[in-house]
Amino acid sequence: MADEPKPISPLKNLLAGGFGGMCLVFVGHPLDTIKVRLQTQPPSLPGQPPMYSGTFDCFRKTLVREGITGLYRGMAAPIIGVTPMFAVCFFGFGLGKKLQQKSPEDVLSYPQIFAAGMLSGIFTTGIMTPGERIKCLLQIQASSGETKYTGALDCAKKLYQESGIRGIYKGTVLTLMRDVPASGMYFMTYEWLKNILTPEGKSVSELSVPRILVAGGIAGIFNWAVAIPPDVLKSRFQTAPPGKYPNGFRDVLRELIRNEGVTSLYKGFNAVMIRAFPANAACFLGFEVAMKFLNWATPNL
Repeated sequence: MADEPKPISPLKNLLAGGFGGMCLVFVGHPLDTIKVRLQTQPPSLPGQPPMYSGTFDCFRKTLVREGITGLYRGMAAPIIGVTPMFAVCFFGFGLGKKLQQKSPEDVLSYPQIFAAGMLSGIFTTGIMTPGERIKCLLQIQASSGETKYTGALDCAKKLYQESGIRGIYKGTVLTLMRDVPASGMYFMTYEWLKNILTPEGKSVSELSVPRILVAGGIAGIFNWAVAIPPDVLKSRFQTAPPGKYPNGFRDVLRELIRNEGVTSLYKGFNAVMIRAFPANAACFLGFEVAMKFLNWATPNL
C-alpha cells in the first residue's frame, strides 16, 4: 500500500466529509427517491399490475405525475443532515485510522481500514436514523395520494407529537445493521482502488480526477451490494404504521420472505446501482478537493 501523504487529521476529515456529502445528495437524491418508492410499494392485488414495474417505470411515472421536483421529494431532510452526517462519517473513519496507528508513518492494512470504516458507520447512526425516517416518509407520501406532512420539519414535529423521540429514531438497529458493515466495505474498497489506480512512482495524493471518480464510484457500488438487504428492511420498517412490526426487523423479514420471496430483499437494486456510481464518485471527489484545499489553507490543522 502507498504511504499516507500526510498525518491523519480527523478534523480535516470532518470538514472535507461534510462537503463530499453535499455533493453526494445533489447527484444521488433522484434515484434514492425511486429506490424508496420501489422498496415500499404495496404488493399488487391478484390480476392487477404493480404500482411500478421497475426502476424506469417508477422514474417515468414520477416525472409525469409530479415533474422534476418529485424526484427531489424529501431532499430537505438529507440536505439538513448531510453535512454533519458525512462530516461525522469521515471524522469517524479518520479517527478509526488514527487509533490504529502507533506512529503517523504507520501504513494500515486493508482489514484495519475496514475496521475504521465500521467505526464511521457507528458514528453516523445517531444523525442518519431520523434523517432516513423523515426522508422515507416524505418520499412515499406523494405516491400514496395522501398529504400528511408539508415538509421535513412538519414531519419531525408530528412524529415527535405521536411517538416522542422513539418515533423519530424508529429503525435505529436496522440503520446500524446496514451502515456498519457497508461503511467498512465502502472505505476499504476506496482505499484499495486508489492504490491500484495510482501509477507506479506516483503518490496517491497525485491521483487524477477521473481515477478518483472511478475509485469513488466503484466503492459506492460495493457499499450498496452489502447494504441493500438491511436497507429494504429499514425502509419498510420506518414507513410502516405504528405497531405493525412489534418484533422489529424479524417481523419485517418474515413478512417480506413469506409474501414476496427472498428476492424482495433486493427491491430497488437497479435504482441503487445506477445511483451508486455517480453519487459516490461525486462524494469522494468533493472530499478529495476539500481535503486538498484544507491541506493548502491550513497545513498545521
